[in-house]
Amino acid sequence: MLELNVLTQSVGELDEEKVLGMLNEFIASNPSEQDAQKVVSACQSGMAIVGDLYEKGEYFVGDLIFAGELLTNAINTLKPVLGNSSSESAGSIVLGTVAGDLHDIGKNIFKSMCEAAGFEVTDLGIDQPATAFVEKVKQLKPDVVGMSGVLTLALEAMKETVDALKEAGLRDSVKIIIGGNPVTKEACVQIGADAFTTNAAEGVKICQEWVK
Repeated sequence: MLELNVLTQSVGELDEEKVLGMLNEFIASNPSEQDAQKVVSACQSGMAIVGDLYEKGEYFVGDLIFAGELLTNAINTLKPVLGNSSSESAGSIVLGTVAGDLHDIGKNIFKSMCEAAGFEVTDLGIDQPATAFVEKVKQLKPDVVGMSGVLTLALEAMKETVDALKEAGLRDSVKIIIGGNPVTKEACVQIGADAFTTNAAEGVKICQEWVK
């Protein structure tokens, strides 16, 4: 069995060569799906290290993008062993960056991590009006709606989206999580969301709690 703490550390250090080398060796050892799930958790713990270093100012946006890609590559490498779990989805999420905002780094990292945790994620993309969220929620009936935004004006768009879901009679059927730099506890209450986060790993944990 590969050393999980070494893997976590290597993901945290963004050592792609080492991470993928370890994962390929692991796959070659014909592991069980349970072991593979532990390896996914170790990779996610590495992402938490990346998040911490970013908050401390030791990592930058480019590092976050790279970490998101590294995690996606890691999950893709493990997919053959995780095969059976994909049929059993952890839950479904509709995700998008709200109207007026073109940022998608945080959203993409959150998406990769949710998919790694077994969620089915439908990504609407950036600059999405409230109507786009409403349509998709009607169509897919997801467990969770995730809204992302980096600009302060995104908060207004998030509130409009929650209001539109209320008007469409859909608000009570989904949990809403908002994320991005400007979100705070106060903003979360004002917008009418169920939870907020500025950390993708924490966001995944919140969604997992909801679908238990």
